[in-house]
Amino acid sequence: MTTAPPKAPTSSPVASDRLDERLQSREGLGGWVQSWVDRFRGGDLGLLPVIIGIVVIWTTFQVLNPVFLSSANLVNLTLESVSTGVIALGIVFVLLLGQIDLSVGSVSGLSAASVATLFVLKGFPAVVSIAAALALGIVVGLVYTVMFNRFGVPSFVITLAGLLAFLGVQLWMLGEQGSVNLPFDSGLVRFAQVSFMPDAVSYVLVVVAATAVFVTGYLTARTRRAAGLSAPSLQGLAARSAVLLVGLGFAAWYLNRDRGIGWMFAMFLALIVVSNYLLTRTQWGRSIFAVGGNAEAARRSGINVGRVYGWGFVVCSVLAALGGVLAAARLGSATPATGTGDVNLNAIAAAVIGGTSLFGGRGSAWAALVGIIVITSITSGLTLLDLSSGYRFMVTGAVLLLAVALDSVARRSRASHGKG
Repeated sequence: MTTAPPKAPTSSPVASDRLDERLQSREGLGGWVQSWVDRFRGGDLGLLPVIIGIVVIWTTFQVLNPVFLSSANLVNLTLESVSTGVIALGIVFVLLLGQIDLSVGSVSGLSAASVATLFVLKGFPAVVSIAAALALGIVVGLVYTVMFNRFGVPSFVITLAGLLAFLGVQLWMLGEQGSVNLPFDSGLVRFAQVSFMPDAVSYVLVVVAATAVFVTGYLTARTRRAAGLSAPSLQGLAARSAVLLVGLGFAAWYLNRDRGIGWMFAMFLALIVVSNYLLTRTQWGRSIFAVGGNAEAARRSGINVGRVYGWGFVVCSVLAALGGVLAAARLGSATPATGTGDVNLNAIAAAVIGGTSLFGGRGSAWAALVGIIVITSITSGLTLLDLSSGYRFMVTGAVLLLAVALDSVARRSRASHGKG
């Protein structure tokens, strides 16, 4: 009996080093732009395709209905995107490992039922109820880890079983009442429905974000120069931060013309920023990319592959549980329909549309944000046009297929680039 050889990397390390040297040798704003062009030619599309897709979708719906890009509708769009977006963020982690979780919708529904039952029917404080729901997500992730690492059951089968089992537990937990309404005056519901940050706070956070990007880039550039490596110029860093400041400032100003930026959406952005930092700036995050890119090579380099897979399943399940809590808070109730329907598919589609590869090893935490914005924009635009949900499924499916096709083309481009 022969053993299959390890999966070959998508590009050779030597070719990758040559590309990095070319990108790092350019300085200034012009060099920064040229670096993006070189990465695009090399198959590293990043978020560019999905950003172009958002522009096309928003332009089309705005032409068909001028209400689409109004401040009021965009505020609603940000709030409606959060619960599924948080679940999609968890999907990013398992996709980076080259795995899948089909049960995130059921886990979110079970979490919503758990919060409603403990908070409303049992009289526990909201904080305790939320903590219990998140702990439930940890338990689910640990069960998946044992089944995957110890018994070798494929993640597809494990999570498909979880999808069915947790849906049954959700229905059993809600019992005869069928649905549980959350008190509107509770902090949980108000946080998800009517809590918005003051205008001044939003502008301060914009300045903080732009400053943080500049300072981080400056410190990284200084470290590289001290090590004798090339680095972006001060002018390039300043230009990038200025563009970010203007863009975020305009977005904050436009949303503040209506109700502003919801604290729930701000929490979603904070989760993405933290996740992006963990994935790109820590050894833990680099190990996730290493395992997703080539598990056997990662194992031979000393990485505890089983532990990394476990972290992926646990993080995904916890974020699915958090998404369920936010969904119940947003709707003001937990019902048998919470987490069912298209929640599962939309979360997976958002991660893939945002640029996370189904083949593992490539993606970003920001994929959850841009991907769910695409899906929520399609839903909002078609609703404003008074079209049936059938069109939404067809359009979303077409966008998902296009995203996977682009990922496949990019992988072939990177492979050919590495051989060259």
